[in-house]
Amino acid sequence: MSDTLDQIVITGAGMAGLHAAEALRERGFEGRLTLLGEEPHGPYSRPPLSKEVLTGIGMDPASGGAGWLVGHRALRLREEEVVRDLDLDLRLGTRAVGLDPVSRELRSAGPEGASSLRYDGLIVATGARARRPDTDLAGVHVLRTLDDAEAVRSAFDSTGALVVVGAGFVGAEVAASARAVGMEVTLVEAATTPMTRVVDPVIGEVLTEMHRENGVDVRLGVSVTGYEGHGGVERVLLSDGSTIEASLVVVGIGVHLNTEWLRGSGVELLPDGAVLCDEYSATSVPNVYAVGDLANWPHPRYGGRIRLEHWTNASEQGEAAAHNLLAGSGRAPFTPVPYFWSDQYKKKIQLLGQGAPADQVTFVHGSPEDRKFVAFLGRGGMLTGVLGLRSTPRTMRYRGLLEKPTTWEEALAAAGVGPAA
Repeated sequence: MSDTLDQIVITGAGMAGLHAAEALRERGFEGRLTLLGEEPHGPYSRPPLSKEVLTGIGMDPASGGAGWLVGHRALRLREEEVVRDLDLDLRLGTRAVGLDPVSRELRSAGPEGASSLRYDGLIVATGARARRPDTDLAGVHVLRTLDDAEAVRSAFDSTGALVVVGAGFVGAEVAASARAVGMEVTLVEAATTPMTRVVDPVIGEVLTEMHRENGVDVRLGVSVTGYEGHGGVERVLLSDGSTIEASLVVVGIGVHLNTEWLRGSGVELLPDGAVLCDEYSATSVPNVYAVGDLANWPHPRYGGRIRLEHWTNASEQGEAAAHNLLAGSGRAPFTPVPYFWSDQYKKKIQLLGQGAPADQVTFVHGSPEDRKFVAFLGRGGMLTGVLGLRSTPRTMRYRGLLEKPTTWEEALAAAGVGPAA
C-alpha cells in the first residue's frame, strides 16, 4: 500500500461508495476516510424502492409506517454498528460542488455551509438523479431516492389508477408493484418494445405479454406530450392524440449523471456526463477514481467501452477502485461479468453479460410460452449475454461462459443444443 495516502475522500454514500469504504479498510487503510452523502439518510439499498417499499412487504409493523431505513429490512445495506466500525468521517446531507486537483482539495456544501477537504486519494461515486418531466403538477413523480419512494407509496394509498411513463426496469417494477396492491395501471413506452436498451426485442415482447397477463394496459410506440390538470395531474397526453385519465404518474425516462461538479477540474467527461476511466477505473486526474453509474471504462469482452447502472456493478467496481487506489503498481483491470436482476409478478428476471444489442437469440432451456426459460444472446458470432426468467440455477450455471471469450457455437454446445451440441 502506498504510504502517501493519509486522507481518502469518497463522494457518494450509496452502494458504490460504501463498498469502496469497506474495501479500503479491509485492505489495510488506517488513515482518515471521509464519506460524503447528499441525502440525509445513511447508505441504503435502492432496488427495493420500486418493489418492497411500494408494496409494504417486509415493513416492520412496529415502525408505525414511517422511518423506512429502520422499519424496512430490505433497505439495509449494513447494520449501524458495522458502519460505525469503519471509523468514517460520515457527512450526510453534503454534496460535492467542486474539485481542485492541483491543491488536491474537494469543495462541498452541507448543513453547516461550504467547506473544503484535502485528499490524497478520491473516489467519485456521486451516481445519478432521475430525469424529471417538464411539469410542476402535483401527483407526477420520479423514483430514484428513498424520499421519492415514500412519496409514491403515500400516493398509492389515495388513488386507484396509475400511469407509468417509461418501460425500463424501474417503470416495469413500479407497474408490477402497483398491480400487486390492486391498482389500475397503464404503462406507456415510446419504443416498440420495453427495455430496448437492456434486452433484445425478442425478450422484450415476452416481458410485455407478462405485464398484459397481469392486467396492465401497455401502450407501446407512443410518447407522452404533456400533462394536464388543475394543481394536480388529471390526465396524460400522448403523441397519438389519445389521453389517459390519471391522478398519479410515475415517470422513469432515464437519469442525469451527477458529474456537473467535476467540470473544469481536469477530470475528463464524455458528452453524456459520464466520467472517462481507464481499465483500472482511474480517471484522467492522478489518484482520482470513478465508480458506479457514472463510470465509463473499456471492457475487452464487449468490443469497446461500457457504463452500467447496476446494483452489482456498483459494489464490485467500488471494491476494485479501492484496491487499485492502494495497490500502486499492483493494480488489476476491472473486467466483471455484468449481472442484473429484476422481480416482477413474483418472477425473477436475471441477466448476465449484455442483453442488447444482439443479432442472435436462442432459448436453450424452457420456453417463452411457459414464462420459464434461459436464453442465450449473441453478437458477431460470440456469446454476449445469458437471460433467465424463473430459472436462477440454470442461468447462473453459464456465468463461466461469459468470464472468457466464448463463441456462439461453443455456448450452444455447452448448453447441449444446436448443431454444435
